[in-house]
Amino acid sequence: MAKDEKLADIHLSSHADQLKQMRDQVRAVLGKQGCDPETVDSMVLAINEACMNIIQHAYGPGATGNIVLEILKNKDHLIFRLIDFAKPVDERTIKSRPLDDIRPGGLGVHLINEVMDEVTFIDNPQTAGNILEMKKRINQSL
Repeated sequence: MAKDEKLADIHLSSHADQLKQMRDQVRAVLGKQGCDPETVDSMVLAINEACMNIIQHAYGPGATGNIVLEILKNKDHLIFRLIDFAKPVDERTIKSRPLDDIRPGGLGVHLINEVMDEVTFIDNPQTAGNILEMKKRINQSL
């Protein structure tokens, strides 16, 4: 089994104004992996949505905390781990609303699941609240 190669370790606070810098850093990392621009855009959007969910739902209004985004590569997969230090969430309560319910918001989970090949919460050490792991297969010839 191949070992994960760490590509980036991005730290940000749980404020929406931190997301642009995070998106720029993710784009730079993914650009070096030879991903096509459309794939980069969709992965950046999914990661941004996951970060917003942490800010809005894990930490909640008025709360502040830290988020760590680890980007790793294992053969032909990119792995994105979002680590927060909020109260652990009940992953059974995390779901998208129905797509035919047309109104703003509430589709981040759907978007994340559409973009990424695998999305799971992984067991976390007691030092973290939640660890969301997202995997995306990339072309081996890149």
